[in-house]
Amino acid sequence: MKSCRARGEMGGSLYRKWLSLALGLWGLTMLSGCGTLANGRTWGQDATLFPGWERVGQAALNAVLDPETWAPVVGAAVFQTGSLDRNLSHWAAKRTPIFQSQTNAATASDVLLGVAEGAAVITALSTPSGEAPGDWALAKAKGLSVGLAAFGLTQGATAGLQSLIDRTRPNGVSNSFPSGHAASAAVCDTLSARNTDFLALPAGARLGLKIGFTTLTVGTAWARLEARQHYPSDVLAGMALGHFLGAFSNNAFLGAASPRNFFFKVEPSRRDIYASLNWLF
Repeated sequence: MKSCRARGEMGGSLYRKWLSLALGLWGLTMLSGCGTLANGRTWGQDATLFPGWERVGQAALNAVLDPETWAPVVGAAVFQTGSLDRNLSHWAAKRTPIFQSQTNAATASDVLLGVAEGAAVITALSTPSGEAPGDWALAKAKGLSVGLAAFGLTQGATAGLQSLIDRTRPNGVSNSFPSGHAASAAVCDTLSARNTDFLALPAGARLGLKIGFTTLTVGTAWARLEARQHYPSDVLAGMALGHFLGAFSNNAFLGAASPRNFFFKVEPSRRDIYASLNWLF
């Protein structure tokens, strides 16, 4: 009885905490839902099923080069060496340093994913999509459809990879790689971060929100380790997959280009060719 009560209190506390965060996010962004973007267009207005191969290719390249895509891939590869993957998974599930029990961790992963999903919807509804109710509704429907498609594509890709690879989880169940929770949280948080680029917020508030979204993804991923559901490489691969599909879908199909924070350049000289990749922080 005591264990059940503690579990309920843990779940209730997490729900209240993240509900407060969601309400705070809504309060910060609700004033931005009307109006237009700097280019005179509205968020969602230019969403399309047929962006053209050039834009699709560029969106794919940008998504691949994004550190939030390739850094988790590198991390997953590193954890595959030796016994790092299994050792960290075993330690996290045994010690549960953050969530105190495997049951609490499983509950937390669901709560954090739910908050990530809610944040993606809230930030999308808060972007400028025009003053006229009809135009606003149409733009929102088109923009939200892109996000929903990215989320569905992520879940489909995750399920396909889990079935194909069929890695056994730390708890003995199949379909461990990649983590569905981590992938779903990552795609939602990527979409949320992209949406904040179009909100009339101070730079500090926008940065704080983006850090919060990343924390949601990392928290969801870590909770799956403590819940004994996945290995580190599973959650890192899920984070990479979700971010890639979220960034790619947003850039290719939404039609509202968010500011680029990295640039790829090739500079030929008489004797050599120099390639550089630069990030803005």
